[in-house]
Amino acid sequence: MPSNIEIKARLTDPEFVKRTSLELSESKTADILEQEDTFFNCQQGRLKLRVFKNQSDRVAKLISYERPDTTGPKHSLFSITPIHEPEALKVTLTQALGVIGVVKKTRTLVHVGQTRVHIDDVYGLGQFMELEVMMRPGQNHEEGAKIAKDLKKKLGIKETDLIDCAYMDLILEQTQNGGTS
Repeated sequence: MPSNIEIKARLTDPEFVKRTSLELSESKTADILEQEDTFFNCQQGRLKLRVFKNQSDRVAKLISYERPDTTGPKHSLFSITPIHEPEALKVTLTQALGVIGVVKKTRTLVHVGQTRVHIDDVYGLGQFMELEVMMRPGQNHEEGAKIAKDLKKKLGIKETDLIDCAYMDLILEQTQNGGTS
């Protein structure tokens, strides 16, 4: 099963993170993605259906993942299945499992080495950053964590900026506290 090392943080200066990521990137380019993630109830880990709203040529994805809710670098195991009929699958999964909620975001994606830098504007929550160090065969978690920590430092992310949960959790927390998402 593929894995990565992730770091997630709130952003106070998304333009600095984007500019620095592009400077560190070999391609010097960024993709802008409009994503809608529907989270479903499941017994283990998390299950979401990701639909790309601004790119009809991109195939939707069903993503299952397990990741601890801790700050700093964390190991994530995931499985991704391409979906060609996302609305039909959404109906089926909703009937079978029930929906937890939906996360809508505009994601700026920059590749820095083996790391995917996500600069996310999450509807109702604000600006965030995710680092996903895509683990290579034979690479250990410590190597991935070192890559993530080094890049986090270059991007000016402080320990106090780190968050320990998924955007869906933040939206649910906000809703429970009387906010809207």
